[in-house]
Amino acid sequence: MELQLSQIIVFLGLTALIGLATYWACRGTRAHADSEKEYFLAGGDLKWYFVAGSITLTNLSTDQLVGMNGNQMALLAWWELSAVVGLIILCFVFIPVYYKYQCTTTTELLEKRFGNKHIRALISILFLLGNIVIFLPAILYGGSLFMQSMFGIDVNLYIIAAVFAIVGSAYAIFGGLRAVAVSDTFSGVLLLSLALLVTFLALKEIGFDFTGIPRERLTLVGGPDSDIPWKTLFTGMLFIQMFYWSTNQTITQRAMASPSVKEAQKGILAAAAIRLLIVPPIIVLPGIVAFKLYGDIGDATYGRLVGDLLPAWLSGAFAAAIAAAVLTTFNSILNASAALWVCDIHETYINQNPNVKRLSLWISVVMVGLAFALIPIFNNPEQSIINTVQRLYGMLSMPILSAFIIGLLFKNVDARAVIISVISGVVLYYWMLLPLAENASLATQNVPLHYIHLMAINLIAMVVLALALNRIAFRKKAAWDASTVFGTGRLDLREPSL
Repeated sequence: MELQLSQIIVFLGLTALIGLATYWACRGTRAHADSEKEYFLAGGDLKWYFVAGSITLTNLSTDQLVGMNGNQMALLAWWELSAVVGLIILCFVFIPVYYKYQCTTTTELLEKRFGNKHIRALISILFLLGNIVIFLPAILYGGSLFMQSMFGIDVNLYIIAAVFAIVGSAYAIFGGLRAVAVSDTFSGVLLLSLALLVTFLALKEIGFDFTGIPRERLTLVGGPDSDIPWKTLFTGMLFIQMFYWSTNQTITQRAMASPSVKEAQKGILAAAAIRLLIVPPIIVLPGIVAFKLYGDIGDATYGRLVGDLLPAWLSGAFAAAIAAAVLTTFNSILNASAALWVCDIHETYINQNPNVKRLSLWISVVMVGLAFALIPIFNNPEQSIINTVQRLYGMLSMPILSAFIIGLLFKNVDARAVIISVISGVVLYYWMLLPLAENASLATQNVPLHYIHLMAINLIAMVVLALALNRIAFRKKAAWDASTVFGTGRLDLREPSL
């Protein structure tokens, strides 16, 4: 399809409208814009609907809409259905603990539980590596690819990515978390509405008739060689969701910015309802329909389908919604990354009283530059974006989660034992995936177990290793302390060690 003037007008108009609406909603709240709490936690007064909207759209971006629909199979709906479990765990287990310990970052909880600043810094560095190397470039690539495929424009992908990077950075740098959360919510209403419309029109295009589509594209029970074997739902999948929704600064930061635990929980439960009822159909059904219409066309699926089904002016609106999703996810990760660097590393090792806004600006500029340079990693037609992201992030996610599990469930554990186990977990996961990394596809016949199973094994192994090192190498006996998780234990604030 050719790019039309109506598409451009609608796209620019809606994009500007979201920006103006965000500015209007955030006006009058800039008195403490340079303070840490205002910049990273929206002053601690984020309403539940902004929490729900921001959590939803921070996660729902092109790596879901483009990547999951690019797989063109129903099986990937399990990523979203199982996410509901992760949100419930965040709501009733982790959020009360974060508020109890008055955390600005999730990693601050580790310092307070272990009494050691280095474990906090290590986990922050791993989060930052994941954001810079994996998530930021994947978002830029996916959003740019969508724009190319939907409009059929002959514009270099990296030029589109550069525009996304510049505009997305502006929200995070100049507005802080408040602007990010508000823009997320406004953009989310637009995106979810149009994504549901696309799903309906796609089903109508094939007369709601799925005949002719291979059975393996429609099943929710994955075989041993599929992307999600059904057994993985009870092993690594549960831990992946626990990690992503309950310990990942980019997600939990929104829920930590409410005035109370109850307000945060209302927002999380609303996000869980959206995740359960709305998100699964919009991230798999269009892809399945596209398989019947076009065959296996990979990550170009969603953009082509939207371009073919929607009238010009409405496709311009959808492009604005996708652009907003890219921008909000991008700026959410930037703001969370800046929080990790400023609070966990810079204030600890360099300067205790920095200019938060100025420092965040320079940190964001550096991270955007690095992410842009890493876009070619994801420009691989052999692999779907979402599968590439999940496989790569497994190297960091399970070692990080092991530190949180030990910190929450045990006391009298030496932080050095956990630091050694976390680093070992990164190395172990890479070693276990070496046979898979040598294969261009994501088929698992070259490894004894699916990578999601390997993630569960890695997590359990690192918890056992840390406790063993604690007992043998550091002569300490870990004590069960689950009462802290359930909110009945006495607050245990240890003095940070060197």
